[in-house]
Amino acid sequence: MSDRFRPVPQGRLARLAAFGQIAGGVATGVVGEGLRRLAQGERPQLADLLLTPSNALRVTDQLSRLRGAAMKLGQMISLDAGDMLPAELTTILAQLRDGAHVMPPQQLAGTLANAWGADWRRHFVRFDTKPIAAASIGQVHRARLPSGRELAIKVQYPGIAASINADVDNVATLLRMSGLLPAGLDVRPLLAEAKRQLHEEADYLREAEEMRRFRALLSSNDRLLVPEPVDELLRPTVLPMDYIAGEPIETLEQASPERRGSIGQELLDLVLRELFEFGLMQTDPNFANFRWQPDTGRLVLLDFGAARPVSTATSDAYRRLLRAALSQDVDAVLHALSSMGFLSAAQMERHGRTLRVMAQIGLKHLHARPDGLLDFADRSLIPVLRAHTAPIAADRQSFDLPPAEMLFVQRKISGMALLLMRLQMQLPLVETLTRHA
Repeated sequence: MSDRFRPVPQGRLARLAAFGQIAGGVATGVVGEGLRRLAQGERPQLADLLLTPSNALRVTDQLSRLRGAAMKLGQMISLDAGDMLPAELTTILAQLRDGAHVMPPQQLAGTLANAWGADWRRHFVRFDTKPIAAASIGQVHRARLPSGRELAIKVQYPGIAASINADVDNVATLLRMSGLLPAGLDVRPLLAEAKRQLHEEADYLREAEEMRRFRALLSSNDRLLVPEPVDELLRPTVLPMDYIAGEPIETLEQASPERRGSIGQELLDLVLRELFEFGLMQTDPNFANFRWQPDTGRLVLLDFGAARPVSTATSDAYRRLLRAALSQDVDAVLHALSSMGFLSAAQMERHGRTLRVMAQIGLKHLHARPDGLLDFADRSLIPVLRAHTAPIAADRQSFDLPPAEMLFVQRKISGMALLLMRLQMQLPLVETLTRHA
């Protein structure tokens, strides 16, 4: 763990310098890669030179040191890209989901003293300075109160909240440099929403309240566990909560088919209830936010900073899409996707025939098995859809962005689908969806 100790750059100039290092390193990589390919007789495109594994590694390393909004957006890119990025880039960007650098002990002690006072240790009979987890906005420590209550304490990196706006703008600039964002695409509404939501995630008082709301909504389901915050030690940058033991959700792959199926069904039901019943969704599908208990078979839910309301309009739009898919109505599916903003008018005009074929392929896959099960481990659909998607993806000028709320809700749904794929689930998807139609 010692090689992961790195102070969080706090000042605006220090963080700007880090972005300068990213840009400088990428530029150097572009020149080197370009010369290498020219020497081999190739005529490389700029986007090909920017999106190399070595450049992705440079960006990943710097974003993990910066933490905060910079790392958070990097995580979003790596998760949302799914199977559409080259395997080398996906592997490298996935490192952003596996944990950040952590604060050195001296910086940690100063952060806790600012929150609780110089004698902050008096609150505990034990406080482990070595974190059990590190993410984009904070790191987590175990501790024990004099009462014997075991806690997990999330400590926010210093200066993170103040850096959000500049970090988001700087990451957007890097994406434009990379060619991933079309020149004519107006991302200002999305950036504004990203800033707003990241500021909300950095407010631990708000997260504690969302945690209480989810505890109340799920109180009748003893198979889902949500920690309870400790009000007397709660601060805007320090979030103490019950420590609930659990294993990483990825280890569920080794469990029995019955246990995997049970927890997979809980995950699927949860995201559908969030969308159609609760009007409240935890929109961050990072795998680290889900753990499970092998002895009890229960699911542990963590991290509610990204919890936010789902409007009736959004819920109704997804229900129309759901009903169209269940009735295998291709025209209705495309109309629903267009009205939700996921397909632009230009895409429908230029690529309508291809989009119809893709919708037909997807619906056939959904309804393929007579037993109603969907095998999430069956990835045969991905290369087929990727082949059809290629000309649409190349037509960057036809892109448009859906409303920000729709985009963040879809991020959770897509992330949950990726998790079910990772866990190789076989679930009665049609039957489950029908209950919410």
